[in-house]
Amino acid sequence: MTEGLTRRLGGRLAFGGDYNPEQWDEAVWKEDGLLMRWAHVNLATVGVFSWALLEPEEGRYDFGWLDAHLDRLHAAGVAVDLATPTASPPPWFTLAHPDAMPVTDTGVRLTHGSRDTYCLAAPAYRQAALRVATALAQRYGDHPAVAMWHVHNEYATVCWCDHTADAFRRWLRGRHGTLDALNEAWGTAFWSQRYGTWEEILPPRATQWHRNPALALDFRRFWSDEALAAYREQRDAIRAHTAADRPVTTNLMVPGYQILDLWSFGREVDVVGIDHYPDAPGTGAAADIAFGADRARSFGGGKPWLLVEQGANTVYTADRTLPKEPGDILRHSLAHIAHGSDGAMFFQWRQSKAGAEIWHSAMVPHAGPDSRIFREVADTGAAVARLGEVAGSLVTAQAAVLHDSDCWWALDGQGLPSASLDYHSELRRAHRALWDAGITADFAHPGDPGLSRYRLLIAPALPVLSDAAAESLRDWVHAGGTLLVQHFAGVVDTNHQARLGGYPAQALRTALGVRVEEFRPLAADAALRLSDGSTSTAWSESLRLTGRAEAVAAYTGGMLADRPALTRHAYGAGTAWYASTRLDDAGYDALVARVSAAAGVGPELPLPTGVEAVRRHAPEGPVSWLFLLNHTDSPATVEAAGHDLLTGRPVPAAGLTLPPGGAAVLRQE
Repeated sequence: MTEGLTRRLGGRLAFGGDYNPEQWDEAVWKEDGLLMRWAHVNLATVGVFSWALLEPEEGRYDFGWLDAHLDRLHAAGVAVDLATPTASPPPWFTLAHPDAMPVTDTGVRLTHGSRDTYCLAAPAYRQAALRVATALAQRYGDHPAVAMWHVHNEYATVCWCDHTADAFRRWLRGRHGTLDALNEAWGTAFWSQRYGTWEEILPPRATQWHRNPALALDFRRFWSDEALAAYREQRDAIRAHTAADRPVTTNLMVPGYQILDLWSFGREVDVVGIDHYPDAPGTGAAADIAFGADRARSFGGGKPWLLVEQGANTVYTADRTLPKEPGDILRHSLAHIAHGSDGAMFFQWRQSKAGAEIWHSAMVPHAGPDSRIFREVADTGAAVARLGEVAGSLVTAQAAVLHDSDCWWALDGQGLPSASLDYHSELRRAHRALWDAGITADFAHPGDPGLSRYRLLIAPALPVLSDAAAESLRDWVHAGGTLLVQHFAGVVDTNHQARLGGYPAQALRTALGVRVEEFRPLAADAALRLSDGSTSTAWSESLRLTGRAEAVAAYTGGMLADRPALTRHAYGAGTAWYASTRLDDAGYDALVARVSAAAGVGPELPLPTGVEAVRRHAPEGPVSWLFLLNHTDSPATVEAAGHDLLTGRPVPAAGLTLPPGGAAVLRQE
């Protein structure tokens, strides 16, 4: 539904950010109008954290200040992404409803003083959130400034209170039906955990030792469904009072900030919206942007999506916030657009002078418009304004990385054989290997009925696998697909019960031509040498070949000497590969390159190292747009012709030279 947004933006891509005028005075508002025009801002997200001003007392609303700001923005040609303020309840709500404050898994009830201080399962919170969302929709549903709606902000708070316990039990009744079925699914015969009444069941609060992994997995599923239900309530209230062409969404965080099944949210929002902050500088940031952007596009079924937040000068590493280098603001924004976003938005427009995020970067920094950051923001706005014709175009991929929230939640649990089984690091690693090879990749759910659109699938971390999904993958390989599966795959079913008779699930064993008999995790400092010269760490497995499977590489020492480590199995018209160990980076990249070549999947065009190429296609017709991004500090020559939208000049068949950190967007027909 980005068409409706693009239409309201006059055929342009979205550019702007969160705007919090309530933090400033009239003199600043006047300057904002001038600076937004200078920076080509055409969309502002308003009201995200304004509940205390909108509803100063329970049931009493004050819309006058918001009326004035929406009218002012509309007169200045800036459309509004109007937010419901429900991520930050006001102090009066805490005082009136202390039972709606979240409780940690250790039993500590949190207090007011931050954002996200609420329990999604508390009736008082849900009623108050629905009430303020409805009031906003009734007043502004037809306001000419409003181009889209933004429900809540980054659904993230998890709670273990009694309200949650009640809601969890209702959810379990719906999923399992009877206590007998639940006890069977959870394996409660172990450790004397059999439940005799529903009231005995609690959320997975802190306990003496390991929790039941099936209970913990079901709780994550429940919490995601609870958040989705809360989103739907507000969305439906908004839809009852606003035009159908004004999309409703929420901002999702990737990769793992929220306990949400993002596939489910992707089916419910009108347009997928994400917040993305790189976790590394330089080329690492470029790869991380591609990772987040490709996930966003995939969650929406390949449709255009929207970057709702990025930092103007923010790179979050493990222990500190780093600044972006000159040119990063433009190149990062273009990278998101290249991978399918119909715009580039920021948090926030003007850097706050007070509050908990006083040091969070913004389009207008504390230094004001006479600053490098604002000048680069304005240059980026001008560049994005030249790309309007790209709106609505699509990115297609021949390769996909399999991603399932159940697998993440299972590997985030207790009692695993090794602490090295980290879900998102393996997901990132697989995507990065494809990205380094110049291959644009989607993400796909293993149970997706549309896997036939891909020639290559990589399953980097797939411990939970249903029988149906295993059969689907088997049939996909038999029909001609190329599949790479990595260690500890298909080891439990959807009830988190171990597969018996060898791993992985039977149908996947058939496709792979292997039967894993034993896991052999490695010591933290141990490494193995394989017969092809590569090394591996963290994990190994004892497996047996079946069918026509062959060993591509074997272990060279210890108990597993001469036993298969990497395997390949011709199955039907396709091929399935299995990696029973965690290869080092060079070995893994070589394996992915080998498997990709076998699948006939390659880069968009030959490229120098560090240069990225992504193509967006018109939904109909022969036109496409080739985004070229130089992520290095050296010039790079690319053989590609077309009309460069950024410079307005033609590029001859001889190609072009991108300056260090430079970019081009070529229209090709």
